[in-house]
Amino acid sequence: MTAEATPSALDTAVAGPGGSGPAAAGRARSGRPGAGYARYVAGKLGGAAVSLLAVLVTSFFLFRLIPGDPVKFMTGGRPVSAEQIAAYRREFGLDLPMWRQFTQYCGKALTGDLGTSYQFHVPVTDKITEALPNTLLLTGTAFVLYTALGVFLGTRSAWRHGRLGDRFHTGLALTLYSIPSFWLGLLLIIVLSVGAGPVPGLFPTGGMESGGKEGFAYVVDVVHHLVLPVVTLVAVEYGQTLLVTRSALLDEMGGDYLTTARAKGLRDDLVRRRHAVPNAMLPTVTLIFVNLGRTVAGVILVETVFSWPGLGGLFYQALSVPDLPLVQGLFFVFAAAVIIMNTLADLLYPLLDPRVGR
Repeated sequence: MTAEATPSALDTAVAGPGGSGPAAAGRARSGRPGAGYARYVAGKLGGAAVSLLAVLVTSFFLFRLIPGDPVKFMTGGRPVSAEQIAAYRREFGLDLPMWRQFTQYCGKALTGDLGTSYQFHVPVTDKITEALPNTLLLTGTAFVLYTALGVFLGTRSAWRHGRLGDRFHTGLALTLYSIPSFWLGLLLIIVLSVGAGPVPGLFPTGGMESGGKEGFAYVVDVVHHLVLPVVTLVAVEYGQTLLVTRSALLDEMGGDYLTTARAKGLRDDLVRRRHAVPNAMLPTVTLIFVNLGRTVAGVILVETVFSWPGLGGLFYQALSVPDLPLVQGLFFVFAAAVIIMNTLADLLYPLLDPRVGR
C-alpha cells in the first residue's frame, strides 16, 4: 500500500500544481531555456530601441544649446538684409516653432533622411558616407592592433602575476592610458614629423595623402600618413584591454578546474590557452564590442590633430559653425554604432556563457 502511494506522491511533488507527473516536469524544463533566451533577446532589443529613441531626442535639443547663429555663418559675414535672413531661415526650417522642427526632424530621421548640411549644402548622409571609409581605415587598423596587443599582454601579465614583466606592462599601460590622446599626438608630431634635435622628421604632419600618386605608390603614401595617428591610438587604448583581460584572468586563476587540468598533466601554456583564457573572456568581449562601436564614431581629437578627413574631423568642423543637421546626424550615428555593438555583445553572451540569458 505504501509502495503504491509513494510514486504518486513523488509525481505530485515533482509536477507541482496543475502538473501531470515527471513527464510534464521534463517538458517544462526542456521548454524553459528557449523561452528564457527569447525573453532575454526581446529585452535587449527593446532596450536598444529605447536607447536609440533617447539619442534621437537628445541629439536634437542638446546642440541647440550651442551659442552661435547658423544663418550668420551661411551669409559669410556679409551685410545682408532682414529679408535675406528670413529667406535663409525659411529655407532650412529655422523659422518654424521648436516643436515643429522636432517632429519634422524625427520623421525624416526615421526614414534615413538626416537633413541638409548648412555648411556644405549637401545631404548629411552623403557627407557621412564620404568620410566613413577614412575613419574605418584609421580606427579599424588601430582597433585590431590594440585589441590583439592588449589581450596578449594582459594574458601574460596575469599568468605571471607579480613578476617584473607584469609590473612593467601594468605600469606602462596605466601611464599611457592616462595620457590625453591629443597631447600624445602633438608630441609625436613634434618629435617624428617636425624633428627634434638629431631626430629628423620621418612622417607627415597630417592629412591622409600627399597627392599626385597612384597605384602602389598611393597605398604606400596613405600608410605613411597612417603611422602616427595609429600609433597614438594604440598607445592610449591598448592599456584598457590589457587591464580588463588581466583582471578577469586573475579572477579565474584560483579555480578548481585549473588545478584539475594541471593534475591531468597538461602543460601550463595549454592550461592557460584552453581553460583559463576562454572562461575569462566575457569582460574582454564586452570591451571589444564597445571599442568596435567606437571605430565608427572615430576619434575626434586624434583626427583633428592629424587633420585626418574622417567623421571625427567632420564633427569638429560642424560643431564650430554650428552646422546643426550635420552635428545631429553625426552624433546619432556615433551613438547608434555603440548601442548596436553593445546589443550584439549582449546577444553573444549566452553563446559564451550558458548561464547568461537563462
